[in-house]
Amino acid sequence: MTHDPLLIFLVAGEPSGDVLGGRLMAALQRATGDNVRFIGVGGPEMQKQGLQSLFPMAELSVMGIVEILPHARKLFARMRETAAAIDTAKPDAVVTIDAPAFAHGVAKRIKLQRISRIHYVAPQLWAWRPWRVYKFRRHFHHLLALLPFEPEWFARYDMDCRFVGHPVVESEVDQADGGRFREKHGIAPDKPTICVLPGSRRGEVARLAEPFIETLERLVERYPGLTAVVPTVPNVAGTVKEKFGDLPLHTVVIEDPNEKYSAMAACNVGLAASGTVTLELSMARVPYIVAYKLSTVTYWLASLLVRTPYANLINLTLNKEVVPECIQRECEPEILFEKICGLLDGAGAAQVEEMRPALEALGLGGPPPSERAAAAVLDIAGAMSVKG
Repeated sequence: MTHDPLLIFLVAGEPSGDVLGGRLMAALQRATGDNVRFIGVGGPEMQKQGLQSLFPMAELSVMGIVEILPHARKLFARMRETAAAIDTAKPDAVVTIDAPAFAHGVAKRIKLQRISRIHYVAPQLWAWRPWRVYKFRRHFHHLLALLPFEPEWFARYDMDCRFVGHPVVESEVDQADGGRFREKHGIAPDKPTICVLPGSRRGEVARLAEPFIETLERLVERYPGLTAVVPTVPNVAGTVKEKFGDLPLHTVVIEDPNEKYSAMAACNVGLAASGTVTLELSMARVPYIVAYKLSTVTYWLASLLVRTPYANLINLTLNKEVVPECIQRECEPEILFEKICGLLDGAGAAQVEEMRPALEALGLGGPPPSERAAAAVLDIAGAMSVKG
């Protein structure tokens, strides 16, 4: 006996969500034997899986990185358009992926209340502005969480939240070839190499460049022959080259995303801005320190709102500082230098081993997060179709 294919409406608003959406679609196709159809909004990764986007996802990505007010009218129009398409299609489930502002704007405009609304990537309300949970509870029925402690937190507010795992454990870091990378870029096997990750936004790079560069200048005096490998992304590549292109040490700036993981695997230690990239270093078994600096006003406001003792996800997951965090006043060259020297001089191996339980808690070694997310979506959509 055959059944009509499930209809899943997907909404992604930025490149990282597009990657998650593409993986989710592929996992849903495998799980159902291709007995599933998709409509919605997505980028190139989701389009590879057969999605015909209602409009270019890039419109939403652009709106996320410029002043929003000049684009507010068009943004709200896209929210209404997406919600109307959902009401017309009457899908078995709607899955909005990250981009919480746009996702919430769409969800609250859906008129058919029986359509199950799932938000993939539970918002980090436990870290700051927790009162927003009531808004999410009004407009979403289910959350899919990347972090293992999130379901318990949301359960306090009577929200269904299911842990599916962090997408970084599904990345191809374990297939990286650090040896080949060194050979390609003229880095001798025995030379110390540091992976420098100053951020993916211009403001981050501008604030971190000076302390990072001064730290590298100190390190090369202590470790002659030191090489700095600097993976970057297109929107800040020019700034990174300008800032890090004239250092008194061998420097390799990497723009090709296909080389990023091999670049990490080639390194003995890392110096990284806070962000998901630090989990990639953890997956590559590279010991590292986290550094970050905000404007004085932003840091003051954040210190009033943020409710977590750690910035790094490894530390958050383990509830202790395994990865050194050098934030704001601690983000100074002399402090960064001493902590990196400690890792290079022997403490790095212990850090790598201590990070392993956190990666396992995030899903490493278990079913891929995309498969767990697909199973959750099918369970929710199936339950709703029975009710319908």
